[in-house]
Amino acid sequence: MINRRFVILFFTLIAIISCDKKQVFDEYKTVSDAWEIEEEINFTLPELDTLKTYNLFINVRNNNSYRYSNLFLISEMKFPNGKVITDTLEYDMAAPNGEWLGTGFSDLKENKLWYKENVSFAEQGSYTIKLQHAMRKNGEVDGIYSLEGITDIGFRIEHAQNP
Repeated sequence: MINRRFVILFFTLIAIISCDKKQVFDEYKTVSDAWEIEEEINFTLPELDTLKTYNLFINVRNNNSYRYSNLFLISEMKFPNGKVITDTLEYDMAAPNGEWLGTGFSDLKENKLWYKENVSFAEQGSYTIKLQHAMRKNGEVDGIYSLEGITDIGFRIEHAQNP
């Protein structure tokens, strides 16, 4: 039988290791069977300290059903005053040899992708992030309507320096 002290020590160590001092916000949204081209993934950010700077990340979980080596996204950051900043982003999802990038032990991989660095949220109020995929096949004008293999999209905010 396992020693009770060992079990308590084990769970205490897990709790200590899992503490993430940089994390300010970390939320995921599950994608349906396929990420449809018109499907928007929205995140409402918490009120943030206007005097601090933050690093922003987009987290993507994919499985072996994803058929592409990269991912194109359209992002919109909406400010409290109504201003909107739109970016087109491209991320590598696989190495040149076809091996998935990211972390994970099974066919599910997680990628922590840089979005913006050293951002300050100078305006008080609610900021929102909207993400849509913008994938197309080479040489085709129309986008890929249903993007299979993306399971979750997340958004993460970290302190730019240790708090």
